[in-house]
Formats: sequence, C-alpha cells, structure tokens
Amino acid sequence: MEREGRIKKSWRYNRDPIVLVTAVLWVFLPLSAAAAAKASFDYKEALSKSVLYFEAQRSGRLPYNQRVAWRSHSGLTDGLQQGVDLVGGYYDAGDHVKFGLPMAFTVTMLSWSVIEYGNEIAAAGEYHHALEAIKWGTDYFIKAHTHPYVLWVEVGDGDTDHYCWQRPEDMTTSRQAYKIDTDNPGSDVAGETAAAMAAAAIVFRDSNPHYSHLLLHHAQQLFEFADKYRGKYDSSIREAKRYYPSWSGYEDELLWAALWLHRATGKADYLDYVVANAEGFGGTGWAITEFSWDVKFAGVQILASKLLMEENLKKVQRQTLEQYRSKAEHYICACLNKNNGSNVHRSPGGMLYIRQWNNMQYVSGATFLLSIYADHLKDARYGLQCPDGAAEPDDLMDLVKSQADYILGSNPMHMSYLVGYGPNYPVRVHHRGSSTVSYKKSDSFIGCMQGYYDWYGRRSPNPNVVIGALVGGPDSKDEFRDQRENYIQTEACTYNTAPLVGVLAKLHRLISGPHIQKVSTPSSFSS
Repeated sequence: MEREGRIKKSWRYNRDPIVLVTAVLWVFLPLSAAAAAKASFDYKEALSKSVLYFEAQRSGRLPYNQRVAWRSHSGLTDGLQQGVDLVGGYYDAGDHVKFGLPMAFTVTMLSWSVIEYGNEIAAAGEYHHALEAIKWGTDYFIKAHTHPYVLWVEVGDGDTDHYCWQRPEDMTTSRQAYKIDTDNPGSDVAGETAAAMAAAAIVFRDSNPHYSHLLLHHAQQLFEFADKYRGKYDSSIREAKRYYPSWSGYEDELLWAALWLHRATGKADYLDYVVANAEGFGGTGWAITEFSWDVKFAGVQILASKLLMEENLKKVQRQTLEQYRSKAEHYICACLNKNNGSNVHRSPGGMLYIRQWNNMQYVSGATFLLSIYADHLKDARYGLQCPDGAAEPDDLMDLVKSQADYILGSNPMHMSYLVGYGPNYPVRVHHRGSSTVSYKKSDSFIGCMQGYYDWYGRRSPNPNVVIGALVGGPDSKDEFRDQRENYIQTEACTYNTAPLVGVLAKLHRLISGPHIQKVSTPSSFSS
C-alpha cells in the first residue's frame, strides 16, 4: 500500500533538473541475435508468474479454476452495509483495503499490455490468464458504478486495517465503503476507472463484443462524470488521503481517459478534448520524470505522440500533438541519461531510481513506456534526438532489458525482486496472507492481534509464496533487507507487476525470435 503522502514532496515542486548520481553505470548489451542467445533469464517463466500474481490478490468468491491454492473466499459482505454489491476486485498490496485509484491503474496497464503485446502474451500461453486478470477488475468496476454519477471507490479503511495482521479470510476490520458523487467528486479516480474500462473494451472487442460494449458504456459515463463534476477524490474521501493521495491532481487522468476513449471509439470529440485542454491541464506543459498510479503525464504524452501516425489530422491537432511528443521525449531522454543533466537517477548497479518508497513501481512503469516508445519510433521511422545525442529504438530496448534483468536478478544483491522467480528472491514479503498459515491448511480463526503475535514477528520465511509479486525493491545504493517489517522494500503492489506483463512478453519474443506469427486468440471470453 502506498503511503507516499507521508514522506514525499509534491511532484509539482520537484521540477528542477535531477542531478545524476556519480556511479558505476550498468553496461547495456544490445539485443542482437548473439546477445539474445546468451540471455540467462527465462522471460516466459517470469511472465507466467507475473500473471499468476493477480490471483493471489483477488477479493471475493474465488472461482473453481483458482490456481493460487493457499487463498480462499474473502470480503463476501463488502458493500452490504451500504446496500450495494461490492464483492470482488483486488487488494492493492499486502493488506485488505480495496482502493479504486490504484486498482483502476492496474487494470489499465494490464489492458495496455494486452493491446500492444497480445500476440506475444498468447505465444507464451498466458493470453487467457491475462484476460481473466483484467476481467476480475472490470467486473468489479461495473458493480461499483451504480449510477452515471456515482462510483464506489474504496472498501475498508487503511488505519483500522493496519491495526490487525489477519488473513483476508479472517478479516474483522472495517469494511466501510466510500463513494464519489456529484456532491463529493473525484475526477481522478473516475477518470482512471474510465480509462481502465475503455482500454479493457478494446481488449474484449473481438472475444466478447457484448462485454466490450458494456465496458465502453460505463467508460463514457464515467468520463462525463469526471469532467462535469471536477474535484480531487482525496478531498472527498479523507480515508484515502493518507494512503493514495492524488498529488498530481485530476487533470492528467482526464487527459488519460479521453485518449483511451478516443482509441476505443475513434470519436473525434475525445481528440478535440485532448487538444483543447493540452495547455490548461498541463499535458503539454509538465515535463515529468516519473510515471505511476498517481502521475500519468508521461503516459498521456506517449499515447498522444502515437496519434501523430494518424492521417487527416488538422493543423492545430498536429501542432498540439507535436508538443505532447516533445514532453514525452523529455521523459524518454531522462530515462536514457541523455537529457542534458535533467535525468532520472540511477543506483550504482544501474537501476532507475525515483524515490525510497516502492521504487520498483517506477522501474516497471518506465520499462513499459520505453518499450512502447521504441515500437513507435520503429513504426514512425522517426529518429529520437535527445539533448545529449540521438537514440535509436534499440537503445531504448537495451535499457528495457537492463531494467528487467535487474529485477530478475542481475543486480549487486544477486536477488530476483519478482517473488518466486529464480533461486534467490524475498521470502519475508510484507503480505498478510502470504505470511500467515493458509486457510486451506488451518481454518482456525486468527484474531486481529494474534496474527502479529504468532506470525508477523517470525524470522522464518513466509509459509505461502506470493508468486509474481514485484516488491518495492532496493534503495539508491542497491541495498535490500528481506524483513517483513521493512514494508518500504518488501511490500508488493498490483501496479508494480502490471506493466511487467507486456514487457516480459516482448522480451520473450525478442529472445525466442523476432518474428512470432500472429496467434489465434480465443473466439469468446465470457467466464
């Protein structure tokens, strides 16, 4: 669970050039055929485990084909007190609150992965599982959107949840539900949920047209709600402010949602919205060096850049999209260390480093955006000119591979930060269900404080491995302490792993051979 509001300054006051850490930089190997043949990491295995992780985070009544066997049903009365069915969805991290903003971002990134790399995911045998992961989230969003101008965006309370250390099957903490409406707006969470449903509508367009249409209907309503009744959700729901504060405001989410709706519908109105609000919402103004569940500007700018490939753009549209591209390339060049000193920090071992708390979310997000932009450069036959020199698509992919390899074990600690992958990974993950005896092995009730006494303080490894979880990761010096109480480094979140799905699928393709044939995806998906 994010608690960045307690420890970080607002990104709005952090626009000064970032001083590059003087360190030993990683040696980036090109993805040539020879280098690919010598690759030591099994990206297909890592992809399979990443997709599996989302089953460990499920809330609600688990399906018959649940593969994470140490989990059982939980949160079966969510929403009952408020008279609404809010059973389902995802727990965001190692606790049991369902936060709408990071959950929606998780689904958006999973959907974007499938949109861009669906053939590669299918070739690795994970297409159906990826769609199941998306649908588990969108089914919940449909339930949570009970009225065109009402969206339930949180179930549970972080403060009471953290007081207890229990399995989700034993929860005794508050399951109070919180909503946004016309009197209590939340444009950021409504906008992100609209983006998630629009992106998912694209995913399901061929395999489940009826479901795709339903998602698009909700997405359009939510965007209208977000735009018409503007406000930050953490001003309406104080319980969310300490855990997922909307530092960046709601403007990036409105642009983000409009771009996804344009991609899902092809309607010019959404592109006109992105153009008309480009300056006022900061889309062409903010040069950002991070991408996360909170700060979407880099993603917005890269999505907008891709629209330059379209024909019949009006002059003002093309000019504005060029401005978006300029800011997108600020982000890309900063990651490449070619941005005239305004670069993303790197650890001595070469890891992109944004901040102390859960840094791996920024690494996985960066790898995805770099991969997407590398594809765009190839498709557009466009050269990237950074302040410190030109960059080719292969340069971007070299960095993507180096960061993915760092995650999987090519780092000074020789540790895989993807749980369950490789011979050495975190075994004391800060995760209630993982660190406590499985409900399937012992259904004896574990009380609120009993979990702390009997399980939290144990020095032994967790009894259940939360496979595919990407933990917060090492600090700026590449140092990592595998301790359950070290939640800054050992807690994992759904939005850490989500961007890796597409990246690992692409890397598997590059290693296996550059020309994977199009794979037939399921003709229907209604489970």
